Amino acid sequence: MKSGGALVDDALPRLIRRVAIPAVASNLLMTLFASMDAYWVGTRIGPQGLAAVSTSMFWVWTVVSLAEGVALGLTALAARRHGEGNPGAAARSAGSAVLFAVALGVVVGLAGASGVDAMFAFMQVPSEVADLARAYLRTYFVGLPLIYGYFCVDATFRASGDTRTPLVILSLSVVCTLLLDPVLILGLAGAPKLGIAGAAVALLATRGAAFAIGLLLLRRRGMLDLHLGAQWDVIRRVLRIGLPTAMTGVIFSLIYVGLTRTTTQFGTPALAALGLGHRIESWLYMIGVGFGASAAAIVGQNMGAGQIQRAERAGWITVGFAMIPAAAMAIVSLVLPETLARVFTNDPTVVAETARYLRINALSQLLLPAEIVLEGALGGAGHTVPPMLTSTALTALRIPLASWWATIWGPVGIWWAISITAAGRGIAMMLLWRQGRWKYKSV
Repeated sequence: MKSGGALVDDALPRLIRRVAIPAVASNLLMTLFASMDAYWVGTRIGPQGLAAVSTSMFWVWTVVSLAEGVALGLTALAARRHGEGNPGAAARSAGSAVLFAVALGVVVGLAGASGVDAMFAFMQVPSEVADLARAYLRTYFVGLPLIYGYFCVDATFRASGDTRTPLVILSLSVVCTLLLDPVLILGLAGAPKLGIAGAAVALLATRGAAFAIGLLLLRRRGMLDLHLGAQWDVIRRVLRIGLPTAMTGVIFSLIYVGLTRTTTQFGTPALAALGLGHRIESWLYMIGVGFGASAAAIVGQNMGAGQIQRAERAGWITVGFAMIPAAAMAIVSLVLPETLARVFTNDPTVVAETARYLRINALSQLLLPAEIVLEGALGGAGHTVPPMLTSTALTALRIPLASWWATIWGPVGIWWAISITAAGRGIAMMLLWRQGRWKYKSV
């Protein structure tokens, strides 16, 4: 079957490197931004500020999971159309998804902003942490439509095989954010001193600009068709593919809200360590997401072109590439965990607890690429319900395991519950990919 897709002809190792490296770089830039947030807040506001950003992140992950689900659905749908040689249909799909995502961002943002007080009351975090967290999260929710729109712009580029353009856009965005962060947090150069809310304002201003630039470029290249408005048949397909993945992320985040309640009983240092451990691990996670997004586009286009075995090989080869940084991160987490923690805080109790977290989770990091990459590849094939059910069941085990083991070993029990279930998810995704039922999905 002859295809106009960009990802169906080149040798797979070379193709994966070409597509994945810009995607990974883009995700690392987003992680750099988040880490700089943690640096400025942790070093200037203190452990309470660090705990506030960390606990806010669990709610941020919840709402961002919805955007990621829409983006994955769009990636699968648009990549399949590109693989079939129908870029016009891909552009119409992108237009519908962008309009839907922005509207969804308005609804979720308003609901989130009005429910911030209840969110932190449920988590039972200390009052000094909750006050700071509310200021950050309420500001973030106001700009959520811009965040949602950017996810779909990024997905539209990637579905076509173009991962370099979003890298350039995001690079400019992150540079501007890194400059704005200290200015708005600390009130430098005559700017108002916004404290922790300044971190959210910096993100929204620069990510909104990236969204606008991306829209302009997509329209100029004919990759985004907004003339017909939102087409409900397209939106239905996007949601059918992306909603299970979105629900996986939402449930994952809500489970961490529950873990926060268990962790809170051990005080602010343990709470900060939970968030800081995830912040450090997010570098590896986002590398996996970059490889996973690339795998989704490659698998989607090759399935559209009828090259199923090539799609299968692409999944395994991409996992192999992603295992290289995973091995490096595992070694660093075992050998230098205190050094990693001190980048963000000088508090000795937070450093010690974060180091324990990183050492316990080091080996499970070796399986993280299999989970993230193959979940993306399965999503690119449109096969999202079995991964959702499997991942959710394993993640949900963290609540009873953490509660049980925390009574025996304290925070260390929580860290072991996270590590063991994370390893289980990686093994499960490999089994689902090998099983091969995804090969028969149509989108």
